[in-house]
Amino acid sequence: MKLTVSRETFLARLGIAVRAASTRSAIQTLAGVLLKVEKDKAELQATDMELGLRVALEPGSSAPGQAVIPGRLLLDVVRSLPRDDLSLEYRSAQQDVEVKSGSASFHLRTLPTEDFPKLPEAPAEGTITMPAKAFVDTISRVARAASRDETRPHLTGVLVTAEGRDLRMVATDSYRLGVKETTLEEPLDGSLEANVPARTLQEIGRIASAGGAEVIGVAALENQVIFTVAGVVLSSRLVEGRFPNYQQLLPDTYEHELRVERDELLEVVRRVGLLAQKNAPLRLRFSEGALDVSAQTPDVGEASESLPVPFGGEELEIGFNPEFFREGLESAESDELSLKLISPLRPGLIQSGDEGSSFRYLVMPIRLNV
Repeated sequence: MKLTVSRETFLARLGIAVRAASTRSAIQTLAGVLLKVEKDKAELQATDMELGLRVALEPGSSAPGQAVIPGRLLLDVVRSLPRDDLSLEYRSAQQDVEVKSGSASFHLRTLPTEDFPKLPEAPAEGTITMPAKAFVDTISRVARAASRDETRPHLTGVLVTAEGRDLRMVATDSYRLGVKETTLEEPLDGSLEANVPARTLQEIGRIASAGGAEVIGVAALENQVIFTVAGVVLSSRLVEGRFPNYQQLLPDTYEHELRVERDELLEVVRRVGLLAQKNAPLRLRFSEGALDVSAQTPDVGEASESLPVPFGGEELEIGFNPEFFREGLESAESDELSLKLISPLRPGLIQSGDEGSSFRYLVMPIRLNV
């Protein structure tokens, strides 16, 4: 196996592939990247058995063959090389790959190729094509609301549904719920409903954004989903378990609804939130025409700031997890948003968007000690 390629191109593509290489598996080969060279093409492959990446390369001169190279080490080596073309050649007698660029030369021991799993290719049929920008934007609004708790695997995913001109993604960790609905310009050529790991969606969003992709292909199979974008095939297991009925979590009515400037409120929450440490809540106290935001952490300090809001009626004080509330504001895409509240012990809703694009973010309150 031999490959000559632009160092800049190879570094960018390797940087994508190595993100799927495992750092914790007992199977040593999974820490590597498979470099596979065929007659007219070459690609990098990596997987941690949950997520797999096949990253296409445009080779210069080449000779067929394959080798598994330690992924992180190869990335560090290529990153350190001068900005020239580089060559990679497998030396069977030495069981290593020679990496050369300019006068620099490295010999990296390879990992067992036979232990590297076969990754799926992009399916010939059943792939839905959708605009990358809309898909990536929808991911960015809700993926952070998914749970990171592996003991509740059904909440670690994002429910993705797409049909006609409608694209919807929903995520919840049981403390907050994010729902983003997008109306596409053109109807889709199929339908989709799948509980996709949040990490998978974040990776495909990162790849699509970096590659300036215009479209993303999605195919949901029985227990896995396959994305194709910018010369990359990403395969992932689907989340096991049934996604909760999120519709019943959203209240039908609210006692208070007010319009606020998103950026102004977000800046206040970021500042005051610096003093909400050690699980201290962010306090929001609504009174006639004003909102007071405060936080206090014993042995650390306290902060408060007020801003005008169109609130009327009986005073209301409610507490939220500062990180969750801030992330809800960050995920809202419009200059102005709605805050909807019921009572200090009922969830609050952040809502933004207009016709063709709506975002809802429900967040549970924290009981306040007076």
